[in-house]
Amino acid sequence: MTDFDNASRGYIGTLEPGVIKTQAGQLAWDNSEYDFVQRGNCPESVHPKLWRQAQLCTKHGLFEVAPGVYQVRGFDLSNMTLAEGQKGVIIIDPLISNECAAAAFSLYKKHRGERPLTGLIYSHSHVDHFGGARGVLAEGMENEIPIVAPEGFMEEATSENIYVGTAMRRRARFMYGSSLPRNPEGQVGCGLGMATSQGTTSLIPPNMLIATTGEERVIDGVRIEFQIVSGTEAPSEFNFYFPDSKSLYISECATHCMHNIITLRGALVRDSKAWSQGLDESLVLFGDRAAVLFAGHHWPTWGQRDIARLLVEQRDMYAFMHDQTVRLMNEGLTGVEIAEKLSLPPTLDKAWHIQGYYGSLSHNIKAIYQRYMTWFDGNPVNLWRHTPTEEGKRYVACMGGGDKTVALGNEYAAKGDLRFAATLLGHVIAAEPKHPQGRKSLSAVFTKLGHGAVNATWRNFYLTGAMDLEQDATPALPPGGKVPGLNPLMSVDQWLSGISVQIDGPRAASENVVIDIKLTDQGQTWRLTLSNGALTYRVASDDTPITGGAGLHLTATKEEMGQLLLARMKPESKAFKGDIKLFNRLLQYLPWANSLESRL
Repeated sequence: MTDFDNASRGYIGTLEPGVIKTQAGQLAWDNSEYDFVQRGNCPESVHPKLWRQAQLCTKHGLFEVAPGVYQVRGFDLSNMTLAEGQKGVIIIDPLISNECAAAAFSLYKKHRGERPLTGLIYSHSHVDHFGGARGVLAEGMENEIPIVAPEGFMEEATSENIYVGTAMRRRARFMYGSSLPRNPEGQVGCGLGMATSQGTTSLIPPNMLIATTGEERVIDGVRIEFQIVSGTEAPSEFNFYFPDSKSLYISECATHCMHNIITLRGALVRDSKAWSQGLDESLVLFGDRAAVLFAGHHWPTWGQRDIARLLVEQRDMYAFMHDQTVRLMNEGLTGVEIAEKLSLPPTLDKAWHIQGYYGSLSHNIKAIYQRYMTWFDGNPVNLWRHTPTEEGKRYVACMGGGDKTVALGNEYAAKGDLRFAATLLGHVIAAEPKHPQGRKSLSAVFTKLGHGAVNATWRNFYLTGAMDLEQDATPALPPGGKVPGLNPLMSVDQWLSGISVQIDGPRAASENVVIDIKLTDQGQTWRLTLSNGALTYRVASDDTPITGGAGLHLTATKEEMGQLLLARMKPESKAFKGDIKLFNRLLQYLPWANSLESRL
């Protein structure tokens, strides 16, 4: 069976037209945006391999995977799986957006009949596998059905964006090409799927956690065996097997592409070695039993021989990347040098499901190097570099000015050395951001690099960069002055962790503020200390009682504490002892300080 056979197998029907909107009428998803992929041959502006992947990923609708097991594919970046039980249906990984998950459930019920939701499973802690939960589970039903997740799910699902969510969102615009037109010259997918939906997201906490491999559960009469693979593709993750239908859900550990050891939007470096070992364990536990393997992205694989080959090749790919990068770094090569030197063995290099549509061998090797050896390549030249702007000014001066440097860049581009052309032109833009010919030339180089990329996220980065240069725009990080929300599902520790990294430390360097906040509904007292430009915090316990004096004592609930920290409630409205002005002195160093001006 070919990938195209498997991607179409079991097709039942789809949503026509494929448009999903929010309650406010805004577009959440539109399958028709990618009709151009199915209509024509591969254009010169897209790498043929990436075009093939886009053709596979744009197949959308309801598909039968195995008796009683169905998937809705092509309604979001990820897939939603439905397993029929004795009384209803279990939903697995309800997409990113509530609207898309609701539409997927409606499509299922249209073809399979009305069935109540009798279970909800989150395979791992990434938002494309839980964000649409409220679209399938109504308010107030959270305790009526089992909601299953791997141990540590809530901590990981809520914490990834605490520190650098703003920077990640800016990077995600480039990685997923969200501002690019959907056409052969623009965005043609993400490799892992076509795009991320733009509806409303939700997070319903699990009420059943799986902690160890080998645990079994029966939900609505459906037997499920679990394998914990946390610390591989996600920090909290499991695979699971339905023995009655011989169906293996491999979560996101073995998809039809090379995955990321580090994602270009930003994240902690993943453990390629552990990933490989997890796949080997999957092979041992389920390889001789599974009749079909399917995942949260892409299409299933049927037949024990093909399943074994996919698991073995994916396992070996992650092991090879890890082990050979480590071998070569021990020989003295840097991450950049290893990425230029190393290629996959022929069998892996030829396998369609190993191709670098989402992750790439180049940036994964650099990620493995970074995991062990940090950002520093060991060359003293790179210990104390100038900023790109200052470095650019000096390079441009050495080459005789911006115009001459642009001319040199254009010469290298004409010779086909687009990488060095981008380097030269990048120095011009760093030194002279508004240089008109520099912007035009660099945009042209980025466009050629993007159109030639087999990796969809590289393509999206290059083409978004080209678009920004053409539009005379260099989008900055989202403005810090916007007051954030504090997710009520997060712990107070997570709240304070996120707020601490938004303190303007240099401005607060001479402050010394100590505040105790007693939370009546949590049975906790938190001490907040702002000193030497750093906000630290701790909670009182029998083992670590709070000692020493505080300048202000406040009493509130957890919800009220959140409102106080966001300057949405006046501290003097709560019971307090001490200097109430200390709270405003703390808040004035946060990005939303402007809302305090009337009270300072």
